[in-house]
Amino acid sequence: MTVTIFVPRDAAALALGAEKVAKAIAQEIDARGLDARIVRNGSRGMFWLEPLVEVEIDRGRIAYGPVRTGDVAGLFDAGLLNGAPHPLCLGLTEEIEFLRQQTRLTFARCGITDPLSIEDYRKHSGFAGLAKAIAMAPASIVGQVTESGLRGRGGAGFPTGIKWKTVMDAAGPQKYIVCNADEGDSATFADRMIMEGDPFVLIEGMIIAGIATGATKGYVYTRSEYPHAIATMTEAARLAREAGILGSSVMGSGHAFDIEIRSGAGAYVCGEETSLLNSLEGKRGIVRAKPPLPALKGFLGRPTVVNNVISLASVPVIMEKGAAFYRDFGMGRSRGTIPIQIAGNVKHGGLFETAFGLSLGEIVDRIGGGTATGRPVKAVQVGGPLGAYFPRALFDTPFDYEAFAAKDGLIGHAGITVFDDAVDMLKQARFAMEFCAIESCGKCTPCRIGSTRGVETADKIARGIEPEKNRELLADLCNTMKFGSLCALGGFTPYPVMSAMTHFPEDFAPTPLGTPLIEAAE
Repeated sequence: MTVTIFVPRDAAALALGAEKVAKAIAQEIDARGLDARIVRNGSRGMFWLEPLVEVEIDRGRIAYGPVRTGDVAGLFDAGLLNGAPHPLCLGLTEEIEFLRQQTRLTFARCGITDPLSIEDYRKHSGFAGLAKAIAMAPASIVGQVTESGLRGRGGAGFPTGIKWKTVMDAAGPQKYIVCNADEGDSATFADRMIMEGDPFVLIEGMIIAGIATGATKGYVYTRSEYPHAIATMTEAARLAREAGILGSSVMGSGHAFDIEIRSGAGAYVCGEETSLLNSLEGKRGIVRAKPPLPALKGFLGRPTVVNNVISLASVPVIMEKGAAFYRDFGMGRSRGTIPIQIAGNVKHGGLFETAFGLSLGEIVDRIGGGTATGRPVKAVQVGGPLGAYFPRALFDTPFDYEAFAAKDGLIGHAGITVFDDAVDMLKQARFAMEFCAIESCGKCTPCRIGSTRGVETADKIARGIEPEKNRELLADLCNTMKFGSLCALGGFTPYPVMSAMTHFPEDFAPTPLGTPLIEAAE
């Protein structure tokens, strides 16, 4: 019987040598005349173990990792195809503690299936949600999504069902589904993992959204920095079209829906939905004033659903298993699961999907394993470069939209960056302002000018120039940006700055030599 060996094609695994490992395995199979095949799967999300090689045997999949090219011959000598013991053997993949603790709903297939096999996707409940949606009235589909409690996983946390209902009820000869895959936040990679490891779940979610709202065309807008995701999504859309899943009659239902993959040019602000729509239309990526809302006047002035990858990829399981099943996970108004992305100075970095409610401390210490350096954790930034910095004193905060908001923080796209006690929080605050100044579209004054003044003020604090006065000025700038900016870029930049000032005031004392931060960083 042919033995299947899995080697990830995920970008993170490739960066760690997965392509070379796959070639070395193929060479060993040929040289030894073995009956085995290689499947290039998505990543399981345990990046400290990549490249993670798995072999499928009678009792399940056995994992080995991290595997280097120099390990391959020894693995075969030890009996890799039989799942034999080896110093790199991790046992049954599903029993690895990091995986075993998770509740994988959105990522149920990621790392398990061949990403570009429709047959494999169907074997693992693929298109079951779509089949149910086809048999339902649009309002019933919207009702299921609303009842599930699904909120925008891109960071805003807006109820998905309300957005869909607005588009469903809107009049117009043409409506659109736009997937915001412009994943630009630091410590975020969930969107990329879905697109590279389980692209059909995103396609399925977009089709369901189209049937629910009356949209017949969808766009996946992603980053040019994601060449592997673009290639995988493009091929998956072609295969789905060839199989009659996309096109003039979705699965023979009479519903028309097709998808086009578009790539941006690297502007962070195009992660904001109206900037994204401008870019998608071929215009400069600048923020639009709201109203009108994109749900009423979006792409090309037509009613448009703009949802994040994870929001759309969560819809198939909701349709398959029902709103109540999904809603039973989580806490408060944060229902279902959230793919937490753990990165930075951390021992066990990767993707951890779980129900809302775990404390920040559990995520960092128990799941992430603390810092990679072994030094104490000083700060954790949640929500990308515009997220607040939380000290250990706030590690009891549950991972929940409202709980984080109550502590002046953001969950955002659920990216977590860990810092040890060597970090300088004044430099981090300056970085936030500099990042905003560089990435601002320039449309509104608070963001464009406030961020530039923020960099200058942080440098004055570092030089010891009227530190108290300039700390007050920095706080005032943050207040102006928070309430005066047109979009979240300028509006959220104050979160990292103010949290750094509030929780780490000792770092805002002038440096001994009064060195400007930009020189100190060099």
